[in-house]
Parts: sequence; structure tokens; C-alpha cells
Amino acid sequence: MALNNKNINNYFYVFLISHLIIWTVIPSFTNNNLPLDTIEALAWGSNLDWGFNKHPPMSAVMVEIFYQIFGSNDWAYYFLSQICLIICFYVIYNFSSDLFSKKIFSLISVLLLEGIYFYNYTSPEFNVYVAEIPFWALSVYFCWKGIKNNKIIDWFLLGTFSAFGLLSHYLFIYILITIILICFFFNKINKLSFKFLYSLIPFFLMFYPHLNWILENDFVTLKYGIHRTGSEDRNLLNHFVLPIIFFLKQLGVLIPFFIIFYFINKKFKLNLNYKDKNFVFLLIINFMPFILIFLTSLVLGIKIRTMWMTPFYIFLGLFFVYVSQSFIKTNNLKSFLVAFLIFFTFSPFAYAYVSITKTDKRTDYQGKKIAKIINEEWEKYSKGEFELESVIGDEWVAGNLSYHLKSRPKWYSFSKNSGKLKGGLIIANHPDINCNNEFVAVFKVIKLDIEGKPCFVMFKNRN
Repeated sequence: MALNNKNINNYFYVFLISHLIIWTVIPSFTNNNLPLDTIEALAWGSNLDWGFNKHPPMSAVMVEIFYQIFGSNDWAYYFLSQICLIICFYVIYNFSSDLFSKKIFSLISVLLLEGIYFYNYTSPEFNVYVAEIPFWALSVYFCWKGIKNNKIIDWFLLGTFSAFGLLSHYLFIYILITIILICFFFNKINKLSFKFLYSLIPFFLMFYPHLNWILENDFVTLKYGIHRTGSEDRNLLNHFVLPIIFFLKQLGVLIPFFIIFYFINKKFKLNLNYKDKNFVFLLIINFMPFILIFLTSLVLGIKIRTMWMTPFYIFLGLFFVYVSQSFIKTNNLKSFLVAFLIFFTFSPFAYAYVSITKTDKRTDYQGKKIAKIINEEWEKYSKGEFELESVIGDEWVAGNLSYHLKSRPKWYSFSKNSGKLKGGLIIANHPDINCNNEFVAVFKVIKLDIEGKPCFVMFKNRN
């Protein structure tokens, strides 16, 4: 079959559907329980706020929307993760159509991403990093559209998706800084009349409530992020060792990507034309965020966790295809597709094998079984007089109960004032429960092996 634009579009949609189905079905059948970060987001989603103790609210909003549609069906949240990726792939494919005369290059730009495990093997776990992927892609795309057409609607959409991205995870700031630099750079070249400043209107309107929440909650999310970097472990060597470790890990992550790329550009020839605006845009958008986060590690001596880099490489395939398009030969496409298919099929098989053979993972947790026992006991002792409305505890144990119990009780952390809760209440996994507390009365203690800790089922007094 001849390769024409219509056929290539069909191949692209076949790829999207295949990726979506495979990475939704495999974890749905091989995991007993949703992953930690997904349960965490669902716990937050049961009691939405403008922020939580670890992250901004967007990931919680997204899973809560899906919960309202699909309920406690695990497959829906694996599906949500893949929807985020499919949106990203679609944006890249459309963006690349502005850069290439041959549609096949657009397809290759997307297929290359299957060589990066962030976009296959780790993708079933919906978390803040997956949540920011579509907004990262859309922000870059509408930045490009704004520079190209200088229409107010494109700048407004840039501001909107940028706000959504930063509300997903604070690391989004690295692409925002990059976009700001690009806008000022191209404003000087293209004479955009500073219309890109219109993007600030929707951005601040949408981000302000969370900013206000941060101030009211003693910067708790920022403190958590700083804690995760290990910055309290001050050591001069960290300024050199940690950036080097970070850099080497990124090279390791990208090895499969470059293996697949080798089959379409075996001599690895690149055409770097710094007078080409398209090249300059792709160069900055791909490498500036990486340079900025590397400098963060170097200057502050902090650890950059590998998973934080999840959205950083989504335009890498587009960049390498663009700079090597004149060296890509049609007769190399067959070997490229073989290499792609090897990685495309190996990743889900590897995921399924690990999921089935390893039995000590979070996804082996018996969340449904524990919730069923507690639900039966609740119905027995409450006799239908009290609705089970609240669950207090950590995001994992209490979050699983919130997700699996029929009434979908709202999740609260121990730090919140439990005295404000009404109706039925579960206090789970509490480190130091005072059973004489004036606002609760213990009616049943169910001893369950929840990571070696008991689960206390309680309800609030009518008074």
C-alpha cells in the first residue's frame, strides 16, 4: 500500500486506539488495586479543595470527574491516564503538520515516544506528572500558534492551559519560564506587539484561588516539594554528585528512544540551522526546561527524581525528526517500524509479567475485600440509621476505603478538624486514637491486617 497522507492518518489513529486499549486493558486485568498516586488523587477528589498537603488540585479534579461518570471501576482511571497521553500524541501530530511537508515525519515524531518508558510502562499510574502531560503539550502548541498567527484567542488558550498545567504540578514552572523566554525572543523577531501578554489574564484568574489557598495553608505544598528534593541533607558534594546522577539517569531513560531513532537515521546526521525559526523554537522548547532543572540541582544541590521528568520529553521525537528529515530514507521505514513494534509490544508484556509475578506491590493491596468487610459491619451496626459520610486517615488506607465503600465517604487527613464531620465516620490507621474523644463513640473495632495496623470503625454521636 502506497504511503499517502490519508493512509498515514489512518495508521496514526490505529496507533492511538491500540495504545489506548492496550494500556487500559493490561493493568485492569493484572492489578488487584489502583496504584498509590491514583488512590491518593481519588482521596483528594472525594473532598475537593483548591490544594492539598502535597500537590495542587488538578489531578484530584480530573479523577473526580471520572469517578462521577464511571464510579469505582479501576479501568476508568487507567483509561484516564491514556486519555492524557492520547491528547498529547494528537497535539504533537497536529503541531508537526505545520513543520513537515511529508506526513510520514509527523507519524514518526509520535511513534518515537514509545521508546521512552514514561509514555508506556509507567503511564497506567495516573498521577500529577501524567496529569500535566496534556497541558504541557497544549501550552507549547498554543505558544507556537500565538507566535505564528498572533491571534488573541491563541494567547488566551495558552494562558488557560498554562494555568491548568501549573495547577497539576509545580514543575510546570520550567516550561512556563521557557515559554516566557520564547515569547519575548520571538516578539523581538516577529514584532508580536506584546499580544502574548493577553495570556496572563486567564492564567491569573484561574491560578489565583490556588495561590490564595497556598497563603492560607502555610505554603504546605511548597514545603512538601522542597522536602522531596532532600534539601535538608546539606552537603557540598551534592552540588556535583546529584546533577551528574540526574544526567546519567536521563541518558539511561533515553537509550530505547535512540535505538529506535537509529533505524531511521543510522549515521545520526543532524541539520542544525540556527537561522531557522522552527528549529530555534524546537531547540528551546525541548532543552531549556532540562537545562533549567539541571541548574536547579547544580546550584541548590538537590535531588531530581526521575519521575518528575515525565512531561519533559514529549517533543523530543519531533525535534530529532525535524533536524534529520533530509537524511531519513524511505527504505529505512521498514526496519524502523520493526524496532518500534518490538518496544510497543515488549512494554505491556513486561508490565503484565511484573504485575502478575510480584505479589508485594501496592497494586496487590486487597482494597475491595477490606472495604466489603467494613461495609458489612457498618450496615450491621448502624442498622441504616447513619450514612457513612467520612473517613479519616492517610491517603492510602483511608483513601482506599473512600474509593471502594459504596457511600463514597469523604476523605479527611488527620490534620483537619474532625469535630466538624457529620454522620458516619471511619478513623483508619490512626497513630494515636483517643477513644474517649468527645465527638466520637467506638462501636466496633475490626482488626484487619492493613500494613500491620488496625482499622477503627467509628461514628459520630448525635450530640
